[in-house]
Amino acid sequence: MLFSRPDGTRVKDANAPRRIMPFIMKTRNESAVYFEQHIDLTKALPFIDTWNAAKPDKKITVFHLFLWAVVRAIAQRPRLNRFVMGSKLWQRDGIWISFSAKKKLEDGAPLIVLKRRFEPAISFSDCVDLIYGDVKEGRSDKLSHVDKELKLFLSLPGPLLRLGVGLLRWLDRWNLLPGSFIHPDPMYASMFIANLGSVRLDSAYHHLYEWGNCPFFAVVGRTRDVATPEGKRRMCSIKYSFDERIEDGLYCAKGLELVKELLEDPTAPPP
Repeated sequence: MLFSRPDGTRVKDANAPRRIMPFIMKTRNESAVYFEQHIDLTKALPFIDTWNAAKPDKKITVFHLFLWAVVRAIAQRPRLNRFVMGSKLWQRDGIWISFSAKKKLEDGAPLIVLKRRFEPAISFSDCVDLIYGDVKEGRSDKLSHVDKELKLFLSLPGPLLRLGVGLLRWLDRWNLLPGSFIHPDPMYASMFIANLGSVRLDSAYHHLYEWGNCPFFAVVGRTRDVATPEGKRRMCSIKYSFDERIEDGLYCAKGLELVKELLEDPTAPPP
């Protein structure tokens, strides 16, 4: 167990600068790089309108397109699907995306956090079906695995809870944390996506969680009119926080450029 993990495989061909980074920059937030994309939705919005007219029971937004584009881009750029744990670099087993949603679209409604594995070549239609299924289950009264764990942990006295969390972190660093803890936890994912556009807010840079091993956080902002040299365009902003210890900036930038291309023209044939 010390030399293997239930969620990844050790990367052994990384160059020396990449291998030394986790020893110099020990935390994700110390290693965070921030990047913003401005997405031209001229082609995407008509695609969304056409889809919603044809499938009113499964309406989509920019968020659905973005999540699908992320999955396809990670499949094409697999070195983005890595993480650091125990000062070592690991290749994640599968493309896992976590995202948040409101239980109800009301002030004060609790937030739910969902996580799912997506197949690399998943179609957009299948992706939408999976998201709808997860959100429906998350908004039900059924307690998730994480909810049950939190209910148990929060029943402990504060000092004992701190001791327990510290023990879990230690087990994780030494690759001894069981898969039963890791697989349902949304902080063990390829990327975490927050959709602020759903509550009509602009995107914002988000911190990376030190718990778990998620190296990417993306925040999708609201759709708005922007004046450009070509005239007024409907656009949105996406802001990323990225743990640069997993891969260099050029490789990452090319992966995010692929996300942008897929999102701006969803009718184009996928790569």
